[in-house]
Amino acid sequence: MRRIYESNALRREDGPFTPGEQEESSRPRRNGDGDASRFSRLLVPDRLAELSISVSVSTDRETYPVGAPIPFTVTMKNAMPFSVSIPTVSPILWNWSVDGVTEASRVRLRDPPDEPDVFGFTRGERKQFQKRWPQAFRVSDREWEYVSPGTYTIGAGLNVADPVGSGLYDETIVEIVDR
Repeated sequence: MRRIYESNALRREDGPFTPGEQEESSRPRRNGDGDASRFSRLLVPDRLAELSISVSVSTDRETYPVGAPIPFTVTMKNAMPFSVSIPTVSPILWNWSVDGVTEASRVRLRDPPDEPDVFGFTRGERKQFQKRWPQAFRVSDREWEYVSPGTYTIGAGLNVADPVGSGLYDETIVEIVDR
């Protein structure tokens, strides 16, 4: 069998059905863009899909000294034994914030197109993202404003119209102390 493939005997110059070759797509495929994700959009109602996804934000400690970066983890999990897809309002599938300021930036970082997208989860899939907040808010392209001691809320959610109301959002509170 190996000799057949090495000899290019299966290659056809005039036909699109050459074994082992796939048609190129203009849109790159992301994790969760497969057939199961497409079928789940047709079969699973949006509300059931939203109820099946849990979002959690966690840090390794509750207090941090002034100036120490704060690492946090965002975990999203599909509790269902089947694939689900969540329609998002833009190609940015999820985002995080500090005290309601998206990505801790008062400057618009990117301008996504106004086209919806889909965030797909396979059955029982858990997605985990690691981020780090440097205890500062971006106030211009090159300028950061460092925060003073106090409590701050780090939140994360899927990029849907109402992530809090949909249950696709979580937050945690950290305290910055002077040591």
